[in-house]
Amino acid sequence: MEIVREVPKLEPRPVDGHKGTFGKVCVIAGSVGMSGAAALAGRAALRSGAGLVRVATAQSALPTVAALEPCYTTIPLAEDTAGRISDKGIHSLLAAAAENDAVAIGPGLGTSAGLRSVIATLLQQEHLRLLIDGDGLNNLSKLLDWPRRCQADVILTPHPGEMQRLWSGLFRETMPADRQEAAGHLAQTTGSVVALKGAGTVVTDGQRVYVNDSGNPGMATAGSGDVLTGLIVALMGQGQAGFEATVLGVYLHGLAGDIAARERGQISLMATDIVEALPEAFQRHMGQLRQQTRDTIGGSHHD
Repeated sequence: MEIVREVPKLEPRPVDGHKGTFGKVCVIAGSVGMSGAAALAGRAALRSGAGLVRVATAQSALPTVAALEPCYTTIPLAEDTAGRISDKGIHSLLAAAAENDAVAIGPGLGTSAGLRSVIATLLQQEHLRLLIDGDGLNNLSKLLDWPRRCQADVILTPHPGEMQRLWSGLFRETMPADRQEAAGHLAQTTGSVVALKGAGTVVTDGQRVYVNDSGNPGMATAGSGDVLTGLIVALMGQGQAGFEATVLGVYLHGLAGDIAARERGQISLMATDIVEALPEAFQRHMGQLRQQTRDTIGGSHHD
């Protein structure tokens, strides 16, 4: 696979832009007792530049999700007796998916037969740009032969445990210990972009591979993955292709974690600290790119 070392950039914002210019995204997340996961992903999407963020969540969880952040809108979905999103809400979800530039599903969902039905239906939607994380992956791992039926443009963001479950659901052989090999094989088999999280997160589309070097052990905290979900889906909504959005999202997520750790320390780091450090992470990355551009232009004048 081709090794990628350069982190992508966002294009400058046009002065006549509006909410629609910068992407409409939908985050399908949360359940009773897991409202924070939905709120973290939604807030991260806002901090990452999405013009309009909608959070679709179980009806009973919605008041809490809505109260945690006033800047996204919410969509109430039918739920089962345990307060998880039910497959009875699939028509609302399909309508929401059609109205948005990118969709993420997974944080705080829980697992159930109804949720597996929801994910299977979303996978069958042509041209849908879909990121699957967390419990979305745990439900996905129990769907037989899902890559054959998949029509969506998919990004998978598993941590090692979720990766093992996905692997066991698809392959008979033991998962390779080499993270790049394992992620690459999963990406090639499923036609998706894979971000295998952990120290040195591996991002691959089966042809290219990027190994991230930002981030620190303090980011191993509840909710950190939900922040990454919101960050990547926001970049997708702003027009970045799946591999590029995932590489940039992983890098900025780690950079924000490094900024937060410098201010809070690794031991006290929380997911909300990562969200609040995103503005500085974006500014640093864009500033570095501007400086590199000036250096290149300056160097060309001396040639």
